[in-house]
Amino acid sequence: MIWHVLLAIAWLALAGGCARLPATGVTPLKPASASELRAYLLNHKADVGQFRLRGPFEVAVRRDSELRLSDKERIDADWYLSAPAEKAPLVILLHGHGNTKEDHAYQAFHLATWGIHSLAVTLPNNGPWVANGRTLARIATHIRRRPDLIDGRIDVNRIILAGHSYGGAAVAIALGVGAPAAGGILLDAAGTGKDLPDYLRKIAKPVMLLGADERISRVRDRSYFFFYIRSGVAEISITDATHEDAQFPLEPAPQGPGSEPSSATEELQITFVSALTSAAFSLGNTGSFDYAWRSFGDAIKTGRFINVKKR
Repeated sequence: MIWHVLLAIAWLALAGGCARLPATGVTPLKPASASELRAYLLNHKADVGQFRLRGPFEVAVRRDSELRLSDKERIDADWYLSAPAEKAPLVILLHGHGNTKEDHAYQAFHLATWGIHSLAVTLPNNGPWVANGRTLARIATHIRRRPDLIDGRIDVNRIILAGHSYGGAAVAIALGVGAPAAGGILLDAAGTGKDLPDYLRKIAKPVMLLGADERISRVRDRSYFFFYIRSGVAEISITDATHEDAQFPLEPAPQGPGSEPSSATEELQITFVSALTSAAFSLGNTGSFDYAWRSFGDAIKTGRFINVKKR
């Protein structure tokens, strides 16, 4: 346990001085491999709460890498690679409007501690989001064709797309145009206009929407995703969570003269990352969100998760 905490602290120091890591603790699980962890989790009660803790694996971080899709198209990216030698799923994380890959740094790191490789990318953060969705599909295709250029432990049959806000819409668009992904996780996704339903109707992969509490924080056309995706879609909202809670930068938002105070809270950000991790583990290791849905059971009963629906 001590080595894992020291590793996280050392990495944060390298990442930039004032970065912070929430005191979520480290899971007491000590599996020898990713397959052992998978077997343990699938053979015990599914519980989203266990994913609040950092997982048992070390993480190799490659910040500000250049992902070359072609001679002219290069993507700014951060890699978070889980330590086990076996092939593992990959989650590709895309930010929303006005944000960057750094706004998903903690989520990506956290996923990798649970044996799930992660890639956080920066695309034009003012859109156009249809173009970003198509770029996201090209990123997934590029990795699927040449995983050896990055890391041979990436399982190209288990690529998962995840996005926040308009980045969630870009994920849906990527799936709608046939991105080679197992499915998508939408972090309080926002609608991008009248063309979005056409892309949503074409999705044939599982999709999970993890939303903020719409009584507190409402985004544009979030209802489109559950309404227009024909099947294999599920949705929950996290009680009291705001739109900003669905992302998780390593550094707190600036607080000073002229800056806007952030409404995000660390407790609810951790709740979001635990739900994201459960969903990614479920889809990456079973091909569906059934395990994640079971893991949400207690949170649904206690009212921590609301607006529960699936088909």
